[in-house]
Amino acid sequence: QVQLVESGGGLVQPGGSLKLSCAASGFTFSFSTYAMRWYRQAPGKERELVAGSVGAITNYADSVKGRFTISRDNAKNTVYLQMNSLKAEDTAVYYCNARRYYIAYWGQGTQVTVSS
Repeated sequence: QVQLVESGGGLVQPGGSLKLSCAASGFTFSFSTYAMRWYRQAPGKERELVAGSVGAITNYADSVKGRFTISRDNAKNTVYLQMNSLKAEDTAVYYCNARRYYIAYWGQGTQVTVSS
């Protein structure tokens, strides 16, 4: 059974940093063959793509470029999201997503709250 378990969320002051982790297990195929993405959903808003990692290629939402970095450790079946210079508008539940062709999996989410 596939599981994606996010961790690392919490309360941080504006300008602070957090590093999210998403540990994957139960994949049929090698972790390295999955596109891994981070999404977020703020209260009252739609879920949005934050960052993605497909092979050696990464992409970011314009709102987080230069502040967030996605990385992956294929040996540990884990993807990370380093978040720096956090703003109040980054407050949301952050979800990990894994996709391979037409099959996609979601984690349960981790809350990130940016507030003084």
